[in-house]
Amino acid sequence: MTEPKPLRTLLVDDEPLAIERMQILCARTEGIDLIGTAQDGEAALRMVEALQPELLLLDIAMPGMDGMEVARALDGVDLAPAIIFVTAFDKFAVEAFDVAAVDYLLKPVAPERLEKALVRVTEQLRDAPETEAEPSPWTEEFWVPHRSEVIRLAADDIDRVEAERDYMRLHIGERSYLLHQTISHLEERLDPERFIRVHRSSILNRDRIAKLRHDGSGGWYAEMTDGAEVRIGRTYLKKVKQIAGK
Repeated sequence: MTEPKPLRTLLVDDEPLAIERMQILCARTEGIDLIGTAQDGEAALRMVEALQPELLLLDIAMPGMDGMEVARALDGVDLAPAIIFVTAFDKFAVEAFDVAAVDYLLKPVAPERLEKALVRVTEQLRDAPETEAEPSPWTEEFWVPHRSEVIRLAADDIDRVEAERDYMRLHIGERSYLLHQTISHLEERLDPERFIRVHRSSILNRDRIAKLRHDGSGGWYAEMTDGAEVRIGRTYLKKVKQIAGK
């Protein structure tokens, strides 16, 4: 099997020391061909046009045009590079999946995290269709801060969502993750063919609903395949019952 060629990579960061550290890391990492560096967003866009990199290692918090603005400017551009955000802050994780970043690395970047991100880029480039399909209007993945990194969660893997003040708790199997987002905003992003809101503080994956139960006192509950029971709000009951054809 032929080894994939190193990814032609442009590094963008406004801090010289951060650039130096990433240059050293890239030199020690297989699969990267570092073809240039830029220290601001405007320069990054010029270099993308001139050098046609396959990958951007892109800082977010930069003066002038920041990393998110760079990513949005490249959206829809022919032969646009894949983007891996490299930042000291986890607060931009929600915005990252809006611009279809492949990964989100927190500084200081561990070598194994960079290698893992490169595998994702390589797989994305390998699996890219020859003709671009119409993008889905629904969110397919979430970037969620977890311990010392930001991890990617596929929307399909989410069993249920529960509101906790200003956060959403995403339940996946026996684990759960907190996402800083309102439930109304999250509901707008989830495919209604796959998810249904059953309460002012609960959204469920339709495929994980095992049955609907009446408690004999006017209350209805959705029992999940993992055994969890979620109360159904009166406002949402009629819509939920449609799942069972009632």
